[in-house]
Amino acid sequence: MAKPRVQFICQACGNVSSRWAGKCDACGEWNTLIEEGTAGGIGSGPSALRSARKGRAVALTSLSGEIEDAPRIASGIGELDRATGGGFVRGSALLVGGDPGIGKSTLLTQAAAALAGKGHRIVYVSGEEAVAQIRLRAQRLGVASSAVELAAETNVEDILATIADGRRPDLVILDSIQTLWTDAADSAPGTVTQVRAAAQTMIRYAKSTGAAIVLVGHVTKEGQIAGPRVVEHMVDAVLYFEGEGGHHFRILRTVKNRFGPTDEIGVFEMGDKGLREVSNPSELFLGERHAAAPGAAVFAGIEGTRPVLVEIQALVAPTSLGTPRRAVVGWDSARLAMVLAVLEAHCGVRFGQHDVYLNVAGGYRITEPAADLAVAAALVSSLTGLALPADCVYFGEISLSSAIRPVAHAQQRLKEAEKLGFGQAVLPRGGEDTGGNDRLFQPATLADLVVRIAGSLRRDADD
Repeated sequence: MAKPRVQFICQACGNVSSRWAGKCDACGEWNTLIEEGTAGGIGSGPSALRSARKGRAVALTSLSGEIEDAPRIASGIGELDRATGGGFVRGSALLVGGDPGIGKSTLLTQAAAALAGKGHRIVYVSGEEAVAQIRLRAQRLGVASSAVELAAETNVEDILATIADGRRPDLVILDSIQTLWTDAADSAPGTVTQVRAAAQTMIRYAKSTGAAIVLVGHVTKEGQIAGPRVVEHMVDAVLYFEGEGGHHFRILRTVKNRFGPTDEIGVFEMGDKGLREVSNPSELFLGERHAAAPGAAVFAGIEGTRPVLVEIQALVAPTSLGTPRRAVVGWDSARLAMVLAVLEAHCGVRFGQHDVYLNVAGGYRITEPAADLAVAAALVSSLTGLALPADCVYFGEISLSSAIRPVAHAQQRLKEAEKLGFGQAVLPRGGEDTGGNDRLFQPATLADLVVRIAGSLRRDADD
C-alpha cells in the first residue's frame, strides 16, 4: 500500500505546498497553510497509473446543429431574473456572494417564496441559521405561508439524502458553501479542500438531476468570494450582491453567466418588508441631486444592457500640504490620476496645490472608462466654482493625448437621458449617428471642453 502523502494548502488562495511555511508563496498571506493528508495511491506515483481504469470513447459531433434554449425557472422578481439572464437554469449551479448583512438571505428567501407560490418544490438548507431564525425572517418579509421546505444541516451526504426523498426539487439553496463538509475529505469545514469537495458534489447532483443549485458564499475584505477561486470556475454563474451600509439600495451584479449576458445588474431597495425592485435605477441615483452645486456632473453609463444615469461629485480644495490628497469613492483611483495628469499636461489646468476628492453619488461603483469625460467636467467645475448645466449628461473616454474616444451604446445613453429630462449632452465625435442634434456638444479633445466651461464662466462674470 502506498504511503499517505501530506501536503499543505493555503486557505486563502488554494495553493498547494509540500512543506509548511509561515507565508504563502502564491498570495503572500501569513499563517494560512493548513496540513491536509491525501491517499498516496491516488493521483501520485506509478501505482496510480497502473490502477487507473481504461478510458471509454465518447461520441464526437460537429459545430452545426439545432440549438435549444436553456430551460429556465422564472422567479417573477424582475430584477433577479434580469441579472440571471431570464431565471434559474435547470441543472445549473449559481454562486451568490456579498458582504455580511447585505441582504443575500433576504433576496433568496423572497425568491424561494415566489417560486414555491408557482408550484415548484424549493428546498432551503441553512448551515448558519436555525430553522426558527429563517421563519422569523419569512414572517418579517410576509412570506411565512409559502411552501418552502427548510432544513438546518451542514453535512453534504445528509443533505443529498434529504432532498432525494420525494419529488425532485426544482431549486436548492445552500447557505453557505463555507459551512458545508463532506465525508470524502478529512479536513475541517471551511477549508479549501472541504469547500471544493462540497461544491463539486452539489454541482454533480445538479447536472445529474436537473435541479438548480444556488450556493451562497462569504466574501473577503477585498470583496472577493472566500475560498478557492476554482469554485467560481466550476459553477455556471457568479453574482455579487453589492451595497453600502449607509444607503438603502442594493445591486445584484453578474460577473459570470454561461447562459446569459455578463455585467448585467439588478437594482433593489432595502426596506422594512425586504427588498423591493427598482425598475428605473437612474431616478433612484439622481433623486437627491443638487443641480446648482459646482463640481457635479451626470454620467450616462451602461450596465450590461441597461443605461444608468448617476451623479459624479468632485471637490477641489486648496491645500497647505506638500503632497495634495487624492481620495476616490466608487471609481478607480488610478484612472483619476490619469485624468488629472491629462488636464494638467494638455489643458493647463493645475491641481498641484489642491486636494481632490471624487465621489460617485449613492454608493454606486463605476467600472467603465466612459466616465472619464464626466469626471473631468466635474473636476473643472469644482476648480472654477461654476455649476455645470443642470440638464446635461457626459460620457466619453479620454486618451493620454487628451483626445476623446467614442464609446459604445451612445444612442441608448442619450435615450435614457432624454427620458429623464436631460436635453443636452457632451459626448465624443465619430461614434454612432446621433442625428445631428444641435444640443449635443462633441469636442475633439479635452481642451475643447475646458474652453467651453471657462467660456461659460467668463460670460457669467460679464453678466
